[in-house]
Amino acid sequence: MTTIATGKAGDNPFLRPFDTPHGTAPFGLIKTEHYEPAFEQAIREHQQEIDRIVADTAPATFRNTIEAMEFSGQLLTRVSSVFFNLLSAESNDEMMAVSQRLSPKLSKHSNNINLNEKLFERIKAVYDARLTSGLTPEQIRLTEEYYDNFEDSGATLSPEKKQVYRQLSEELSKATLEYGQNNLKETNAFEMLLTNEADLAGLPESVREAAASKAKSKSKEGWLFDLSAPSYIGLMKYSTRRDLRRKLYMAYNTKSVNGGEFDNKRLVQQIVNLRLQIANLLGYKNYADYVLKNRMAKNQQSVFTLLDQLAAAYGPVAKQEVSEVQAFAAETEGAAIDIQPWDWSFYADKLKHKRYDLNDERVRPYFELENVKKGVFGIATDLYGLTFVKNDAIAVYHPEVEAFDVMDENGAFLAVLYTDFHPRDGKRSGAWMTSYKEQYIKDGADSRPQVSIVMNFTRPTETKPALLTFDEVETFLHEFGHALHGMLAKSAYPSLSGTNVYRDFVELPSQLMENWLVEKEYLDRFAFHYQTGEKMPQELVQKIIDASNYTTGYLCLRQLSFGYLDMAWYTLEKPFDGDVRAFEQTAMQRVQLMPVVPEACMSTAFGHIFSGGYAAGYYSYKWSEVLDADAFSVFKKNGIFDRKTARSFRTNILEKGNTEDPSKLYLRFRGQEPSIDALLERNGIRQ
Repeated sequence: MTTIATGKAGDNPFLRPFDTPHGTAPFGLIKTEHYEPAFEQAIREHQQEIDRIVADTAPATFRNTIEAMEFSGQLLTRVSSVFFNLLSAESNDEMMAVSQRLSPKLSKHSNNINLNEKLFERIKAVYDARLTSGLTPEQIRLTEEYYDNFEDSGATLSPEKKQVYRQLSEELSKATLEYGQNNLKETNAFEMLLTNEADLAGLPESVREAAASKAKSKSKEGWLFDLSAPSYIGLMKYSTRRDLRRKLYMAYNTKSVNGGEFDNKRLVQQIVNLRLQIANLLGYKNYADYVLKNRMAKNQQSVFTLLDQLAAAYGPVAKQEVSEVQAFAAETEGAAIDIQPWDWSFYADKLKHKRYDLNDERVRPYFELENVKKGVFGIATDLYGLTFVKNDAIAVYHPEVEAFDVMDENGAFLAVLYTDFHPRDGKRSGAWMTSYKEQYIKDGADSRPQVSIVMNFTRPTETKPALLTFDEVETFLHEFGHALHGMLAKSAYPSLSGTNVYRDFVELPSQLMENWLVEKEYLDRFAFHYQTGEKMPQELVQKIIDASNYTTGYLCLRQLSFGYLDMAWYTLEKPFDGDVRAFEQTAMQRVQLMPVVPEACMSTAFGHIFSGGYAAGYYSYKWSEVLDADAFSVFKKNGIFDRKTARSFRTNILEKGNTEDPSKLYLRFRGQEPSIDALLERNGIRQ
């Protein structure tokens, strides 16, 4: 039985101002039983604020309607940001149970606002007069965003259809939450304990030691492997035991699909059909049409044009890469071998090592986490003049988390940055950036943001510090790019601030950062051997550069397969009642490079599009990749640490958030429309 706190301000840290550095969350004081009463109070307060806006007898204006709404619900925002961020980064069964109880209440509250006819009348009045009432461009943008959001949330529907929308949206909220929790539970449920040292054949010392540490942390003897990224990738790349690679691959790629308590097949069908019903209710043929009108792509034709262009450009290269790895595998084994998906990482990595004398173990000693942090933070110093000062007075939600004061070039406080690097139970897989507080300006004061980056990197062991792979450093740079987007925000209104931009634009700042990692001038600044302190040798830097496009065709088609799958689900125009696996295999067939594994299924664990925000939007990674290659070509031309170019990117992209259409912002920075040419040149597809 769950104990509910009284909710008195003296008991509950959410119900009084955070008396902390920069108003950060007092994690040490927050207990699970505080959330529900805080949410209940926050919902009541927010509804009262909305009621006052609706009851205002004065004519609707931007200030008494749009701006009043924008700054309403601050307690709800504060509680939600902490709860839902920790639900991803530091969860447990009790928090999951709380989230399931809260989900229908929050969905109902949202619908009570979005379906309030009198409130929408006031919003519409401001919207209709937005171009003639003396509003600033940012105020016009905010008004348009509110109008569009209400329209997309059923505000223009008849009373009968509003009730249908309410029911569908509440069901969808519950289904997406359950889907994500099933994934986390299924991921945490799998362990592969090896007790015979012979089973470790091929594994380098770093992987063995990490597995031994993981086993010891669970009070077990031997070497423990699970589905967290460092553990999974380490075994798949290096183990000579094909049976163990297959076992781990099947565990990872059959998550939530084989029946049982955490199966997601039913939820995939339910989520897809609920989204289709919502789109139909609002007058769209399918969910993609509903989503894409508020994206840079604008429509599904633009999405498919991009996917098809890239498939045509990279397809021949990808097929050649697969043939080469296949031939290498046969040469290695001394007999023909049909490589399966669980063989790809193993043989591709060995061929890479043969060609370039390069693998993860060669670079790990130069990517010690503390040095990498200095290198990643150092980019922001070199480009934007930022400095990062660890602040131990800021409370954190786990002992491994660190908090930093981020200072601008003039020494003024800019943001709080939390960093959380390693996998653990209760943290979902992958890597992400999030905010505990958005930036905004109110009453003339610039309220600065609180940003967090969360990852699942290789842990330190008893004998070594955390030594990262190249891919992990690249991921760090990616999430740090998102963090810069949040930390450098300079908007008047929180909902337009930072990363609150179109989904197919949000990846530009993050993917741009990855470009520096194959630049010698950058690597020389932080890639030092963790024992000797020596710089990464020139020959090794050159190997990284030479190998930077290795299997680029394969990797592109892999990403395209995810994009095609996403679009297949959300361009459906009839309810789905078929076989999830069969549907998926058909959707990905055009760019399928490896043999199909009948038991495998991505859709039941594709959190981005079923429980995240990327439904009908996974293409945005490739869309943004076109932009980031095009944008980095400016840095390459002017100098990768050119302050003038960085200033232009900061003022035109990073600071602007969603205050203007992203196409205009990009054109202002670049001076011309983007094309795929820079991406093709960077990847060596076109000279």
